[in-house]
Amino acid sequence: MRRMVQAVVALPLVLPPTVLGFYLLVGMAPGTMVGRALIRLVGHSLAFTFWGLVVGSVVYSLPFAVVPLVTGFSNVNRELRETASVLGAGPLTVFRRIVAPLSGMSFAMAAVLAFAHTVGEFGVVLMIGGDIPGVTRTLSISIFDAVQEANYAGANRMAVWLVAVSFVALLGVYWRGARVQGSGSRG
Repeated sequence: MRRMVQAVVALPLVLPPTVLGFYLLVGMAPGTMVGRALIRLVGHSLAFTFWGLVVGSVVYSLPFAVVPLVTGFSNVNRELRETASVLGAGPLTVFRRIVAPLSGMSFAMAAVLAFAHTVGEFGVVLMIGGDIPGVTRTLSISIFDAVQEANYAGANRMAVWLVAVSFVALLGVYWRGARVQGSGSRG
């Protein structure tokens, strides 16, 4: 069962984004069980809405968040977890008090990777949300639209902004990681 869950979570890594977007769009359609449940829950279909993009982006970027978290959690010293359990801490307390604090860099890396992956996504976003100005148009779609209109200067401005934000986010993670590692080696 564990391997099955791993394969499902990692599936967005190997699927073409348009295929994933297509199946999410079909899955959220009003004629499906999921689509009907969503309509009862939120009052409308999620297709071609901002919240549909959020759902699609979460599914699409899930492996980019899960992999650093699993790595971080597995790197926490097993003896620390076992000692806390022997001393009476339940699984949730062990996670909250030991695993999560010692995996801080993994949380930061997961957030940055998922954010950067989502911001640059094109295929899933276009399939689920279309290109509705002010509703579902994302930065990557705006760059594509600018290129289609031969507005290379506008596309370049948006692309440079996207590169700068992504670089600053990664720099922050690596800077924090270096500080954490540096402070850990002083003790």
